[in-house]
Amino acid sequence: MASIEMIGVTKRYESTVAIDDLSLRVEDNEFFVLFGPAGAGKSTTLKCIAGVEFPQKGLVKIGGTIVNLIEPSNRNVSMVFENYALYPHMSVYDNIASPLRSRLHRKSEPDIKKAIDKIATLMHIESLYDRKPNQLSNGQRQRVAIGRCLVREPNVFLMDEPLAHLDAKLKHTMRAELKEMQDAFNTTTIYVTHDYLEAMSLADRIAVLDHGRVVQLGTALQMYYTPGNEFVAKLFGEPEINLIDAQFYVEGGKTLISTGIGLTYEAEPDVAAALQTQEHNRLHLGIRGNNVAFSFQGGGEGWLRGTVFANEPIGNSVIMTVQLGPEQIRVVAPNDTNAALDQTVYVRLATANVLYFGADTRRYIVRHNQEQVSSVAHLRRAGREGGEA
Repeated sequence: MASIEMIGVTKRYESTVAIDDLSLRVEDNEFFVLFGPAGAGKSTTLKCIAGVEFPQKGLVKIGGTIVNLIEPSNRNVSMVFENYALYPHMSVYDNIASPLRSRLHRKSEPDIKKAIDKIATLMHIESLYDRKPNQLSNGQRQRVAIGRCLVREPNVFLMDEPLAHLDAKLKHTMRAELKEMQDAFNTTTIYVTHDYLEAMSLADRIAVLDHGRVVQLGTALQMYYTPGNEFVAKLFGEPEINLIDAQFYVEGGKTLISTGIGLTYEAEPDVAAALQTQEHNRLHLGIRGNNVAFSFQGGGEGWLRGTVFANEPIGNSVIMTVQLGPEQIRVVAPNDTNAALDQTVYVRLATANVLYFGADTRRYIVRHNQEQVSSVAHLRRAGREGGEA
């Protein structure tokens, strides 16, 4: 198994910069996710590690060895793509066996069968050996493609959106199987996705990319609870985080937050201390829809009167968009909520859960109880590492 390191890597395609001075380190046996929108540089980063693409600048290391000039076949990595890339004329068994019959990794047929049986059991495809790819469902094809990636037990698994073509139910199943696979093989894995659910459920750590640069690096819970900027905050969670214009000022020894939706409240002492270090007093308040209460019966202090702008049932909940003066905020409501358009509704923000961003910089400043929240956000990775000790 091996760690992976990229140091100052730049990759250009003519005038387009796909990776811009990118540096990151993936630890040995880590499940590491490259996450971001289309065009962020995720797949190009993966290809530079695999050796399919060569950077114009910077170093790529696998297991401490610089591999810039090493051919892909000699890097001991396996890669699986979103389009499966199976040999259409071969059976499932022969597709999985193909890496072990290559000149570089040739094994005896008994050893090949033993390796395939192990992989097939893990991927639940042992009954499909004689089928051709055109006789398989999308989920079965992807299992076979992943099985072929696993069978020769490389130092590194590289996965480029392997679940992109699967339906929601199958994605859920495959996410669980991928974690089982990674735990079974204990192999360094780099996984590319634009789906935040995949990123959060699979990753030990996530690197959020934008325009070829790492915007934030950390655990899933760090991304969700303490995002480095508004860009990251918007990528994680459904519905998208609400961002509300506000400003702070000091009056009578208190730090007050004043919003454009008619709400003014006192900042907690830890929030006030962080805000008073800022050069400007203009803010964006980030609050997620599940931290906004609502009522159709009227409210008292802290409740804001608005109207229902949209109502979107999504199965186990309803996303209700509420018009509050010039602003709209999204509220997560129970699935039996039946709100008519333009109906009066009252909402209340859980201000203790607000994320504070600079309106000018769009960068994260603080949230209440940040140290406590940050310690919880580290638990996922610490728990995994503790389990391996």
